[in-house]
This record gives sequence, C-alpha cells and structure tokens, in this order.
Amino acid sequence: MDAVKGDKRIADAAQKHGVHPNQVTEGHRQLFDPRCRRVWCRWRPFQAPAADLKDLHAKTGRQALEIDFLAGALNKADLLSAKR
Repeated sequence: MDAVKGDKRIADAAQKHGVHPNQVTEGHRQLFDPRCRRVWCRWRPFQAPAADLKDLHAKTGRQALEIDFLAGALNKADLLSAKR
C-alpha cells in the first residue's frame, strides 16, 4: 500500500517490509491489472445505515417510562430496597 499511495519510493517500501523491490513492483502491477480494476470499481467500503433519530428517541422514551413504572410498582410493594 505504501507503493500505491506514492508516499514512499519502491526501494523504501521494500526495505520497510523486508521484500525485494521487484516484488513491490510486481504487486503494484498486479493490483492495477485491468482484470483487478473491475473488482476495485465495484467495491464500496462498508457504511453503516444511518440511524433514525426519531425512532431512537421514541425507544428511549418508552424505556424511561417502563423504568419509572417498574420503580413505582416496586416502591409500592416495598421491594425496591436494592438501591445501595
């Protein structure tokens, strides 16, 4: 990847990874082979679906109501002595 980015010379990239410069050159050539380009053109990095904030807020609100309801019920039944 160092050779592909162009940040380093081929000789520097080869020395860094302990390979012969010809291997770096051959890998670069294979990566940009027309058959390989078809794969790279179709590849898209993973993107997580955007979260719908409205749904998340609604879910959080429901959970808060359930917690409050249960806390009240446990207080009435005198079972909420677990708070320490």
